[in-house]
Amino acid sequence: MTNTSLRRWSWIHKWSSLVCTTFMLLLCLTGLPLIFHHEIQELTSTAVPARHHPTGAQRASLDAVLATAQARHPGLFPMYVSREEDDDSFWYVSLAPRLEETEKFEVLAIDAYTAQVLPSPDFYSGFMYWMTRLHVDLFAGLPGMLFLGAMGLLLLAALVSGVVLYAPFMGKLPFGAVRRGRSARLRWLDLHNALGICTLAWLFVVGATGVVNTLAQPALNYWQEHHLKPWLSRHAGGRPPTAAERSPLDAAVRAAMATEPGMTLSYLAFPGVLAGTPMHYTIYMRGSSALTAKLYQPVLVNARSGAVEGSVAPPWYLKTLYLSQPLHFGDYAGMPLKLLWAVLDVLCIAVLGSGLYLWLRKPAMRPAAMAAARKAAA
Repeated sequence: MTNTSLRRWSWIHKWSSLVCTTFMLLLCLTGLPLIFHHEIQELTSTAVPARHHPTGAQRASLDAVLATAQARHPGLFPMYVSREEDDDSFWYVSLAPRLEETEKFEVLAIDAYTAQVLPSPDFYSGFMYWMTRLHVDLFAGLPGMLFLGAMGLLLLAALVSGVVLYAPFMGKLPFGAVRRGRSARLRWLDLHNALGICTLAWLFVVGATGVVNTLAQPALNYWQEHHLKPWLSRHAGGRPPTAAERSPLDAAVRAAMATEPGMTLSYLAFPGVLAGTPMHYTIYMRGSSALTAKLYQPVLVNARSGAVEGSVAPPWYLKTLYLSQPLHFGDYAGMPLKLLWAVLDVLCIAVLGSGLYLWLRKPAMRPAAMAAARKAAA
């Protein structure tokens, strides 16, 4: 590789790294607790308290769960029934004063076995809420997400340029060598290079999936506007059934599961809400494995007859998005993978921190060298 090419790649590596390093450090620091978000929520009492039921205990019907919610809030309309991806021992039931509501909900957590109301978590405060918002959008909504996506692209540019620069360096020293007995800056440079090349594949995967995740809201909005809404509008006629006219929830869910074998219930929208149609339960199924748990597919079930009247598979770009989310946080293979992700995250913090240190401790160019550089540039 020519000196000109090396200088060009060095310029790309330096400036892409400098611009994104502070934000990547923030994402690594906030991402570390997010790897263990369920465990931390349980320890900090921000999750629904864990419940233990006897083996073989009978689950309560969804209709009993709904009856409990409506008894607690009579006069409100049921909007959604949902559950956590990794905990099916309780249900969330959302109710609102009108079917067109989009913001003001009463959310109850109800035991899936006893149909009793449980203490509901506070979704909008606490340590994990702050970590999540900082990691996802810097408390800036969609602009914040897109900004972090741009920083992720700079990270990928820094990784590629770092590999290009490391290749000639590898021909002079053994792999992973850290030269001792020299200056502290040289030791930090060797450590930065060694840790960087060791975490390269992981950091590239996490960075690339992070960029994809920042496009979640625009991609979902596009799908809803151009695919889901036109599909739902074909079933939009009619009057929402009253509570007495609605078919049982459990029968509707069983019908949806028979239509989409291998998938399980994620959440259910009642007739008349904005995410559904006036005449149907809109039942959102998801993959049953840890890796496919975010692959969603809506199924329409007639709320009066209980018959399935259609389903629509998500397009390729949403499948890519949904598959990238568990890969980003490493939460699809239990605690061993989470621990591996945490170790790699700490090593990544060391790479970013050492890079920042090398820039801050960059030796000043001597006057003679500055004059030579100006003469070469002239």
